[in-house]
Amino acid sequence: MKQVFDGLRVLDFGRFIAAPWCAAIFADLGADVIRVERREGGEDRFVQSLNIPDGTGAGYLPNNRGKRGITLDTSTEEGRRIAHELVRTADVVIVNMPDRVMEAHGLDYETLKGVKPDIILASATAYGRGGPYSNRIGFDGIGQVMSGAVYRTGPEEQPYRFMVPYVDYATAQNLAIATMAAIIHRDRTGEGQHVEASLLLSALAVSDALLIDQAILEQDHGRIGNRGLAVGPCDLFEIEGRWILVQVTGTPLFKRWCKMVGEDGWADDPRYARDEQRAAEGKVLNARMQAWCDTQKFHEAMAVLEENRIPAAEVLAPRQVLEQEHIKAMGYLKPVDYPGLSKPAPVIQTPFEMSETPGVIARRAPLLGEHNAEVLGELGYDATAIGGLKERGII
Repeated sequence: MKQVFDGLRVLDFGRFIAAPWCAAIFADLGADVIRVERREGGEDRFVQSLNIPDGTGAGYLPNNRGKRGITLDTSTEEGRRIAHELVRTADVVIVNMPDRVMEAHGLDYETLKGVKPDIILASATAYGRGGPYSNRIGFDGIGQVMSGAVYRTGPEEQPYRFMVPYVDYATAQNLAIATMAAIIHRDRTGEGQHVEASLLLSALAVSDALLIDQAILEQDHGRIGNRGLAVGPCDLFEIEGRWILVQVTGTPLFKRWCKMVGEDGWADDPRYARDEQRAAEGKVLNARMQAWCDTQKFHEAMAVLEENRIPAAEVLAPRQVLEQEHIKAMGYLKPVDYPGLSKPAPVIQTPFEMSETPGVIARRAPLLGEHNAEVLGELGYDATAIGGLKERGII
């Protein structure tokens, strides 16, 4: 089956999540993605160790599936020359480095444009380019705390950072969208360009409703734990030692919920007429929901919630996620082997569906320098030349 990006070549100089996950999406859609990392391996290769001989961690496997991998020291003149040879064969270069580091390694847009005029440079940054913080280093958590989201998250006495790096993944997908748009523009006009997505901008995009609410109403809301921000009832509720989320949004749902818990009169109570009023009365509504849960058996309660079409789901531990019936039936986690693992790793499938050209995990994440000979051979380097590069510490 021909895929959307068959024939497209992407060079991935990224590390950690934002740039590598962007490149992985292109790999799933058929692009030839070459991960270029330092001779000793990128830092992200070893995050969340899986205790296997080469040190590869859990974070590396999903973000680098579908790619070929080479090592290259672009801090050397010879390494930069080889990188530019690769650029001449490529359509897209993906990086996440500060501007000064990109320039030092010959990966800034002006240099790349001189090498290949229609090249597309896609860069993931922490703060965006052109501002007073642009040269600062940042990770996912920086976007989280600067967006207002962490301030509003957690119990009243302490803000909580999100455990999963949602800002990194949002940035990766924003960068993928921008890069795809740049490819369409190039195909129409012949012009390359530099596209960028930043952690801070992506975090602000997710949190914008909080900021609009503050700018217009100036209410300085604090933290409300797991209660609904703008709806009610909404919280985590306990049934027989297990936790579920129940989230009631909109008046039709609220009326069904009232009938389910035996509070029919609340459906027409002016205190609960709209979502924002129900959110303001969240403590009362949530207390009634917990009281209902206290009278239930877990499985029976879940059946009643579904019967009344009330959105609800159990809070799952990771071990439960791996066995969850819907996730298994949908095939969302694909078993992928990797050298040294005792069993296949459950790697997430392409995170969207396409009826005619679906994404495919074409290969596992590469070992360190696994495709040096293959990729350099495509540039015309023979075994002797490749051996010399290795001896000189270039690859």
